[in-house]
Amino acid sequence: MIMNRLLYLLLPLTLLVASCTREKQPDAPAEVSNSLADIKAKGKLVVITDYSSTNYFIYRGQPLGYQYEMLQELANYLDVKLELRVNSDLEKSFKLLNKGEVDLIAENIIITRKRKEKVDFTIPYVQSRQVLVQQKPDNWRSMSKKQLEDVLIRNPLDLAGKTVYVQRNSAHVARLKHLAEEIGDTISIIEVDENAEQLIYLVSVGEIPFTVTDEILARVNQTYFSDIDVETAISFHQNMGWAVRKNADELLTELNTWMSEFLTSKRFKIIYAKYFQNSKSGEILSSDYYTINSGKISPYDDLIKHYSEKLGWDWRLLASMIYQESRFKNNVTSWAGAFGLMQLMPSTAKRYGVDINSSAKEQIRAGTDFIRWLEKQFNDVPSDSERVKFILAAYNIGPGHIFDARNLARKNGADPNQWDKNVEQYMLRKSDPVYYNDPVVKHGYCRGTETYRYVHEVLERYQHYRNLVESP
Repeated sequence: MIMNRLLYLLLPLTLLVASCTREKQPDAPAEVSNSLADIKAKGKLVVITDYSSTNYFIYRGQPLGYQYEMLQELANYLDVKLELRVNSDLEKSFKLLNKGEVDLIAENIIITRKRKEKVDFTIPYVQSRQVLVQQKPDNWRSMSKKQLEDVLIRNPLDLAGKTVYVQRNSAHVARLKHLAEEIGDTISIIEVDENAEQLIYLVSVGEIPFTVTDEILARVNQTYFSDIDVETAISFHQNMGWAVRKNADELLTELNTWMSEFLTSKRFKIIYAKYFQNSKSGEILSSDYYTINSGKISPYDDLIKHYSEKLGWDWRLLASMIYQESRFKNNVTSWAGAFGLMQLMPSTAKRYGVDINSSAKEQIRAGTDFIRWLEKQFNDVPSDSERVKFILAAYNIGPGHIFDARNLARKNGADPNQWDKNVEQYMLRKSDPVYYNDPVVKHGYCRGTETYRYVHEVLERYQHYRNLVESP
């Protein structure tokens, strides 16, 4: 019953950590190194977070979220790239952390003594109570405050004999067990795989009677579901923080230094208000393009899926590219005359039989035909994944400049078939007369920084889409 309703509301996610669920993993930290120095050496911070309407989600094609934006700030501070993975099972995340597969778990983790035996925590960045989520009666709007209080559970003692659904392996399980001991009676605790927000929804539609979650998340969801009550606390305020592996002392010190400064900054206050004090947050959840609920990225998903299949691309990659070009707006025209969803230049558009008045379908068809032509220009690049980068770069700036950058790479001892740290470096140098006047350069000057950013941003967004959007 639970899963049937969730299939309607929530998109099943492909978790990048799914393969880890099939084998028994030790809880103790493995002998691996992911120190601060290692993170900076590899140039990226690998983080697991959970998906929710506050932490990490896609809205109108753009990755957003409280944890996501804080992690971007942290990555900028460390001067590394951010690589996000998604998992809603905290115990599995602890195992991945202790195996060294990720550097950090960033979500609202209640800091408990038992958990501190497995991992180390940052300084708390927030405090929250655990609260009972229950459904108000159907006629609650016509009831007086006293009448409403009389029918709702306000004393935790009244949970005796009741059934409460909570996320498996959450701190809420332990709290309910302790509460049952304290009241000297039985509370039927049903552990399920659904996350806290999914369980809140099930309470709101009457499919389950009660759940328990942290108060911050509960109050945000109350803006979406006005028929739930979240006023009954079942714990004191508890600290929440991020988790690192045991003995990652240098990383933990750096995180704490950054966090202690960031939590007092104006930027943090803006991020916090955006997700927890925003009266319009309910509009996001009800939108067709709040991806966790709808599974949609854009109004053009069906067309993107159709033409990406013909192209042989993951549709989420093509969607990321179209977002980069036009933000999914069909009526935009650039200063240079490029137009529509795929921002085709008039000369290119004419070659493929479209113009500014063509339909979205025709524009995407023409754009993918152009991509197919570009692919043939780089069929000597042996790696499929690298070839995609060259195609993206050529779509942005034209193939001639990419040929030049490859020639420069070849001449200077770099790999002309590798974009990262090879051809991209010579793309950046094509604004330098020392390089654009080189005899191997046939297409002259270009501002390569834009193309460099274009490839990076399309692929970074594609990774977010892979994290949070199902592939058919």
